[in-house]
Amino acid sequence: MTLPTVLPVLRTPRLVLRALVPPDADAVFALFSHPEVMRYWSWAPWTDPAEAARFIEQDREALAAGTWLRWGWVRAADDSLIGACGLFDLDADNQTAEIGYLLARDAWGRGYAAEGVGAVLRYGFEALGLRRVEADIDPRNVASIRLCERTGFRYEGLLRERWYLNGEVCDTAFYGLLRREWVPYVLPESAPIASNS
Repeated sequence: MTLPTVLPVLRTPRLVLRALVPPDADAVFALFSHPEVMRYWSWAPWTDPAEAARFIEQDREALAAGTWLRWGWVRAADDSLIGACGLFDLDADNQTAEIGYLLARDAWGRGYAAEGVGAVLRYGFEALGLRRVEADIDPRNVASIRLCERTGFRYEGLLRERWYLNGEVCDTAFYGLLRREWVPYVLPESAPIASNS
C-alpha cells in the first residue's frame, strides 16, 4: 500500500473532498465544538478555537508521515465545509484501516455522510488497495450504525466497556467491511444534486 504525499481531491455529485487548510479553521472549530456532533466522539467538544489550527497542522504532518488521511467534506453548492472523514490506523502489511467521520448538525438527514463515506471507501479500496476497513461505533449512536450498514459494513460484535470517554464508560459496536463485499455507494435518486450554474 503506497500512501499519497498529497491528499487527492475526491468528488461526488454534491461534495468535494479535499485536505483541510488553515482558512478552514473557523468551520473546523464549529464542527468539533458542537455538543451534538461530538456526542459520541473520542474526545470532548473543543472550547478553544486554537485547537482547530493545531488539528489542521496535525493532518498535514500525518499525511507526510503516512499515519492517516483525512478529507474535509465541502458542499459543492455553496463551498461550505460540512464534515470530515479519515482513514487511520493504516496497516500496509494487513491492508487494513479504520474509518472515522463527522457531519455538521445542520447537514444531518440529507445523505451527505453516506456520500462522503462512500467516496472515501472507494479511494481506500480502489486506490490504496485496502482489503478491510473497520468502524468503532458507540452502540447508542444509531445514526452512525445506520450509515455503516447503508455503506455495506457488517456488525461483528460488541466490545463491552471498551472506552472511558468524557466521564462515562462506553461500549464499542464493531463493524467491518471487506473489499470483496464492498458495493460502491450510489446517490439515491431522491437526493438533490447541486448545480453550480
